[in-house]
Amino acid sequence: MSRSCLVLTGGKLDLEFARAYLRQRSFDKVIAVDGGLEPASRLGIIPDYIVGDFDTVSPALLDRYRDYPYIVWEQHKPEKNETDTELARSRAVAVGFDEIVFLGATGGRLDHMLGNIDALYECMQRGIHAELIDPQNRLYLIDGEHRFDRETQWGKYVSFLPYTEEVKKITLTGFRYLLDEKDIRRGEEVGLCVSNEIAEEHAFIRFEEGVLICVESRD
Repeated sequence: MSRSCLVLTGGKLDLEFARAYLRQRSFDKVIAVDGGLEPASRLGIIPDYIVGDFDTVSPALLDRYRDYPYIVWEQHKPEKNETDTELARSRAVAVGFDEIVFLGATGGRLDHMLGNIDALYECMQRGIHAELIDPQNRLYLIDGEHRFDRETQWGKYVSFLPYTEEVKKITLTGFRYLLDEKDIRRGEEVGLCVSNEIAEEHAFIRFEEGVLICVESRD
């Protein structure tokens, strides 16, 4: 049976969106990342794990959650090579989840957002579906073939950007704009795979080599 994990990061999070999203689906476990404990509290969530160096969360809030004996605490020193979200990712991978959803991982500092995208790569290598979600976007990595369903896509648009230096022989079917074994490189013809649309009930992407960032988005 598939097991899913929600990671609440310390980035900016639209609480109304988060409430609506969490009414629609549930998760087996929740990890709060440092400052992500604040939105967890406002959403009425008691996380199963709390991870980070705790430099952006109030001591009073930390003390309140210490009253829950079943929470697993993972505290790290501020002087570390990993970001707090990366540490939470590693915890989720170690526990053995099949799906990881990150909320609050795209808002705020761009350096953190880029680091959070990189944190998806190990998940993909291990066969774990991991994605960053916000009100406008669902972002994840793909490494070969993927099916898109018009009924469940995040928004009107689907964009593909190279994560590796080059992605070879991309074929798109069922989309408004089609490709047939097209190679793309980072920084070249950027608009070629941006803002495509699903034209049929199902659409497919296939490619032979490389990794793509996929962004499903809406205005």
